[in-house]
Amino acid sequence: MVAMKTGLTVNLGIVEYGAAWELQRRLVAARKAGAIPDVLLLCEHPHVITLGRNGKLENLRASDHVLRQMGVAFFETDRGGDITYHGPGQLVGYPILNLAGIRRDVAWYVRGLEEAMICATAEFGIASRRVAGRTGVWVDVPAESGGEEKLAAIGVHLSRWVTSHGFAYNVSTDLRYFDLIVPCGIANKRATSLEKILGRSVKMEEVSPRISAHLGELLGLDLQPAHRDDMETMLRTHEDQTALVL
Repeated sequence: MVAMKTGLTVNLGIVEYGAAWELQRRLVAARKAGAIPDVLLLCEHPHVITLGRNGKLENLRASDHVLRQMGVAFFETDRGGDITYHGPGQLVGYPILNLAGIRRDVAWYVRGLEEAMICATAEFGIASRRVAGRTGVWVDVPAESGGEEKLAAIGVHLSRWVTSHGFAYNVSTDLRYFDLIVPCGIANKRATSLEKILGRSVKMEEVSPRISAHLGELLGLDLQPAHRDDMETMLRTHEDQTALVL
């Protein structure tokens, strides 16, 4: 049996989207240099709408004025996918992985992200699935309600086989905020949450370890919990050494 490589899982808690994006940039640079192992960042964001590099601005239904009134930030990003919403109660995962050391296959990687969330959802007694041509995780609802609703979204970026951005899984998300957009650019399809499907309160701590465990298994990584301070120490060491060389 081949031994699993060790990676890190770092839970950031609630963090502003811009700060999380900047942290990803630093981690990607360090991972390319081999200065850190593979890392899975887990977090929640304050209310924010993000537009992917292939997204269409017309899928934003709200004006700048409405977004300001509601306290919703907006970012254009370099991830794949269209438009999506992040907010409290949504588990956001940013895997910073070197796929060159795992498997050089972007489609396989995206399917792996989906599979990890599908497996975690099954542990709550809920059947979820892929929908052909629509990246993400879906659950079936009556045809008069649209046939399926989206539980999780995916949008990734790769640079020299190092991944960034990732997935967003609705645990106890306030789904009304999705009315501000055409979710993922797909008209007439609504978002749902684990809490809505189960009809009970769900804590983030019930969900994040399950997704992390399944993702690690699928990627062949032994993801060990790490503190953000330890990760920052590794990053600063790499950045200081890089600055000395320059």
